[in-house]
Order: sequence, then C-alpha cells, then structure tokens
Amino acid sequence: MNTQKKILIISYYWPPAGGPGVQRWLKFVKYLPDFGYEPHVYIPENPMYPLIDEKLLSEVSKNVIILKNKIFEPYGFASFFSKKKTKDISSGIIPNKKKQSFVEKAMIWIRGNIFIPDARIFWVKPSILFLRKYLVENNIDTIITTGPPHSLHLIGLQLKKEMQINWITDFRDPWTTIGYHKELKLSNWAAKTHKDLEKEVLNSCDSIIVTSPTTKKEFEEITSKPISVITNGYDVEKIIPKAKDEKFTLAHIGSLLSERNPMVLWEVLSELVSEDALFASHFELKLIGAVSNEVVLTIKDNGLEQYMNLLGYVSHEKALQEQKASQVLLLIEINAPETKCIIPGKLFEYMVSDRPILALGPHGADFEQIIKSTNTGFFFTYDQKEALKSQILIYFDSFLKKNLSVHAVGLQKYSRKSLTGDLAYLLNSIS
Repeated sequence: MNTQKKILIISYYWPPAGGPGVQRWLKFVKYLPDFGYEPHVYIPENPMYPLIDEKLLSEVSKNVIILKNKIFEPYGFASFFSKKKTKDISSGIIPNKKKQSFVEKAMIWIRGNIFIPDARIFWVKPSILFLRKYLVENNIDTIITTGPPHSLHLIGLQLKKEMQINWITDFRDPWTTIGYHKELKLSNWAAKTHKDLEKEVLNSCDSIIVTSPTTKKEFEEITSKPISVITNGYDVEKIIPKAKDEKFTLAHIGSLLSERNPMVLWEVLSELVSEDALFASHFELKLIGAVSNEVVLTIKDNGLEQYMNLLGYVSHEKALQEQKASQVLLLIEINAPETKCIIPGKLFEYMVSDRPILALGPHGADFEQIIKSTNTGFFFTYDQKEALKSQILIYFDSFLKKNLSVHAVGLQKYSRKSLTGDLAYLLNSIS
C-alpha cells in the first residue's frame, strides 16, 4: 500500500529544457519520495524552450508522474520575424536600449505590456480546466507553483479560489524587482497590473518559498504570509572528469546578458595581459553559455579577443566537466541594487567543483556571505578594482606553483537532498 502523500508541482521548465531554471525542481522531485511524498509534475506538452539539453531527460526520477497539456506560445509567431531575437528575449537577454532595432523594441514592448505577467499567460485557463479535474480524481490537496514564468502562479491562484487546497508559491527569481523588469518598456497601467497580480498571489497562497534573504525581506513588505528561504543547491553528479586546463583559465558558466557586463573585470584583465608577459602567455578567458554580442564586443574593445574562448551553450554534463577542469570560476552579477537578492544557481555547483571562485556583485549581495562562510573564494564589488587585480595575481601565482586549490567547509546544508528535507518540513507544516 502506498502511504506517500501526493503533491502537484506546476512548472514550465522541465527536461529537455536546458539552463538553470530546470535544475531546482528536477532535483526536488528526485528526493521528495525519500521524505514521504509522491510528486506529480504538470508541464507544457509543446513548449518553446530557449535552451535544450536532451541529456537531462535521463535524470528525471522514475518515481515522478508527469502530466502534459498543450500550450499556446506567442513567441512562435514572433520567431517568424527573427528566430534569434525571439530566443534571446524569451531567455531574458534584453538588447542595449541604444542598439535595439524596431523589431526588438516592438517585441519588448509587447512582452511587457500585452503578455502580463509573461508570454505563458495563455496556458493559465486550459491548465485550470485540466487540473481542476485531475486534483479531485487523484485526491491531491497540495500544489506548488514555481516561477518564473510567474503566470504559473495565476494557475495556483484560481485553483485556490475554487478548491480546498494548500498552495505554495516558489519564486526562483523575484517578480517585479527582477533585473530585466524595468527594461520591458512598461506603461503605467502595465506596471500597476504586474504589481497588483504580485500582491494578490503573495496574499492568497498559504506559504511562500524564495531563494534569497533579500527577496524574503522584499516580500515581507507586501504580505504577512509565511516565507521560507530555500536556496538552490548542488547534487552528487556522476561525470567523467577531464584533465585540468593547461592554461590559467578564468571560466564563466552561464548566461552573460548585456547588463551583466563587468567592465572593471575586462579592464583588470586588459591591464594584466599588457603589463605581465608571463600572465599573457598563460591566460585564457573561457565563456560557456549564452553571451550577448555587447559583452563580446566589450571584451574585444579591451584587447582580450585573442584570449577569449567562446564555447557557447553546452549540456549540463559538459558544463560540469569544464567547470572542474577550469583554474578559476567567475561568478558575475549585475551591479544594481535590485540584483542583491540573486544567488546564481551555479554558485552551488561551483562550490563543490574544488575550484576557487572569483565573484563580482553589488554591495550587500546575498551570495557574498555564502562564499565567505564556505571558504570557496573571494567576493568583490565593482569599485574594488585594485583588490580584484591583486586576487587574480594571487590565484595566478598559485597556478604557476601548481597549488591552486580551495578548502571548502560547511557545504552539506546546500546539498539537494538536504534542501529537499527543508521543503518536506514545510510541506508537513501545512498539510
């Protein structure tokens, strides 16, 4: 007899989707049965994922029950005009305002003012019709909606209004304070609508999960509902290791959007290759993932083109291999107050890679304390140019002496299984 309690997770991102958005619930679902829960996952049948990683399909737990329902994706029509621009915008890569074409400006305006809260809004009504029946037939009384896309929270909102269910909202990123939100050319009406929907969701659900302390503080200004911080984490990954890079590689894994363009880092590296011939002979800048044209041009403008190795998007498995083979791992967040709350998911995989981290972010960034407390690297703000330069040289000296390493501490609490235990504790408290 199955004594596990059933729960329904509503997610847009699921294998074969690639990128960081899929990892969180892929791993929660993997470990939830260990804590007495039978996960049912509701996903779109025909999504337009900006990134694809077929290898992730093999990581889907055999204990999960997958439900699919068709989705209408307006980006399908937009891609008729420009497939690449559509893919970039749907990924959150917003072109620089000064360089936006007419088509890009129109697409961004439509994204912010017509598709509220996002382009997956057309999946809300059919999902409610589908899930209303499924919840009853399968005796499920607890649902979790995870966003972005935040339109999925509107599915939970309506089901909560209609049925006797427990509803948890999971915010992998903030809603109206996320970095690119202000770039969406919002009208006053659209901006207010976003805010109103955010407030209604936060005050209608039973419990809220966020990934950072700063987002918790922001939401506490809007709602009195209980808020739990459950960060992203790392899992024990079985990968075939490759030899350490022979070059002194500074590697960034993940998207480098137009706004995530650390001028101070490029300036420091430009100075180092021009001042130190030994550094120049060993240095390589390794970029894995989507990189905006603006970032590439800035790197070239700083005389670093010959040192740049653009690998593009690779599978999660390949990314982990390259990560462990790199000499130093770059963690870069946009230098803005609204990004203090962002704790990049790759941080946790970085922390267990046995490679030192070099991090750049805004004053008061939540991930600074994690790096310090785990002894996994060094964090710098954008006004610490000389300190940043000195640390790179320290890492380089250790590289030359063949003793570049890291001695991490206290990582266990960030394991995916441990974090799933935190989720199970929350589920137990509301059921």
